[in-house]
Amino acid sequence: MIYLQLLWTFFKIGALTFGGGYAMLPLIQSETLANGWATEEEIINFIAVSESTPGPFAINMATYIGTSQGGVLGAFLSTLGVVLPSFIIILIVARCYEKFKTNRFVAGAMTGLKPAVVGLIGAAVLSVGKTVFVPENFSTAIFKTDIFYMSAILFIAMTVLAFKKVHPIIIICISAVVGIAAGYAFGM
Repeated sequence: MIYLQLLWTFFKIGALTFGGGYAMLPLIQSETLANGWATEEEIINFIAVSESTPGPFAINMATYIGTSQGGVLGAFLSTLGVVLPSFIIILIVARCYEKFKTNRFVAGAMTGLKPAVVGLIGAAVLSVGKTVFVPENFSTAIFKTDIFYMSAILFIAMTVLAFKKVHPIIIICISAVVGIAAGYAFGM
């Protein structure tokens, strides 16, 4: 039963989300929590692992969650589920797009999808940021912890590096090294 549930859940995610992996994040988070496959903290860890490994983000997330719930077969079916809708849709679109790309409805749909995708990515950033910076049982005592300040400094530093056009791989490597060092220093 879990195998069909994984396939169907990730098929829905793949079919109903436009704009790539980050746009899928709110739906992945919602479905994963609703099915009890992970906690919010585990989802953050899934995101970190998915970002740190090669390949598309949504596929990595689907594979990781599928593996945690159903082993190798779960990973395969989750991954298949998330990519199958895109594969089918792109085959249809590629066949028809050249013919209809100047159509005002198609052009309007493309124009309307752009801000929606930015909004979905923004929602994912806020959701993940809330989980990272404002944990459950929030109190102002969080502002007195070294981990909060370490996270904030790391976030600001990586944002500055990103705006300075430092290669994302270098940013990921720096973040990993600082995170490992902080883990040892703060006993995490």
